[in-house]
Amino acid sequence: MTSSAPALSVIVAARNEAAMIGRCLGALLEQDEPPGGPVEAIVVANACTDDTAARARQTAPAFAARGWRLEVIELAEGGKLGAIAAGEAAAGGQALVYLDADVVCDPPLLAQLARALATGAPRYATGRLSVAPARSAFTRAYARVWTRLPFVEGGAVGAGLFALNRAGRARWRAWPAIISDDTFARLHFAADERIEVPARYHWPMVEGVANLVRVRRRQDAGVAEIARLYPALMANEGKAPVTKRLLAQLAASDPIGLAAYLAVHVAVRLKPKTAEWTRGR
Repeated sequence: MTSSAPALSVIVAARNEAAMIGRCLGALLEQDEPPGGPVEAIVVANACTDDTAARARQTAPAFAARGWRLEVIELAEGGKLGAIAAGEAAAGGQALVYLDADVVCDPPLLAQLARALATGAPRYATGRLSVAPARSAFTRAYARVWTRLPFVEGGAVGAGLFALNRAGRARWRAWPAIISDDTFARLHFAADERIEVPARYHWPMVEGVANLVRVRRRQDAGVAEIARLYPALMANEGKAPVTKRLLAQLAASDPIGLAAYLAVHVAVRLKPKTAEWTRGR
């Protein structure tokens, strides 16, 4: 490994991700070499009861063979924000990438993120979100419509993967105890400071109606929490509304998908909201 600072520090907060972490890190090893230096991956296994950490460490020789670094940190206490903070404390990169352990990145992604963030101005960047193929028919139908919503098609969503240069990360100090870390980070940047690079990353959507309702409820609660605690950030939302015209187009082109999406939408509003963490695999 070179003595220069890494171009990117990739922080992976992982809790009981033994089934996923190898594929996630394997995709990092297939990345194009970014400009500006090597890559370091920091896996923060928090409150794991499986062998997430051991499986992550198995990839260390492959990282070393590329001249890259892998560090695995084990925390007894669970919590994504605590894991992110521990990863940041160990990170020496010129920019920081926050990656969920179940996300798989296409090979050009890290290099494109490094180029997008190579500026002294605060910047937020992400890739083009691609929903990974779902097992359940209901989730596949829901995903078809979700990916056509203005929020997603507008770009720079950042669900499962976002990146900041150091000037961007300096916009706040410690991570607050909030539900939605990705929304909190994204809303610290105006629309013209957020960049979506062309390379894709593959993000799994939870399976089945019950899990979709729980996750959607948590997402809504996360946005509402930020609006309550940090109302000034909402000026950066820039989310286009779902119009009647779009609904009519969706009804004509994908009635089953729209029915699945609306079923979740209605269920979320009929049931009490909760901030309980869930992934639903």
